[in-house]
Amino acid sequence: MAEIEAHITGTVWKIEVSVGDQVEEGDTVVILESMKMEMPVEAEDSGTVAEILCEEGQAVQEGDVLVVLE
Repeated sequence: MAEIEAHITGTVWKIEVSVGDQVEEGDTVVILESMKMEMPVEAEDSGTVAEILCEEGQAVQEGDVLVVLE
């Protein structure tokens, strides 16, 4: 199991995956908006999306877990 964390404090602008999706290392899973800039959050491992722990429009802190992969 791998957890994908927010690398900056910001707002979830767009979720690019759904539960059950297969992702590869380097794929964008979430886009965060911070100070009017869009910052992609990429998978650090390959796997299947098991959980999405954020919603579009939600404020997140650096280090918050956004997506869990199996």
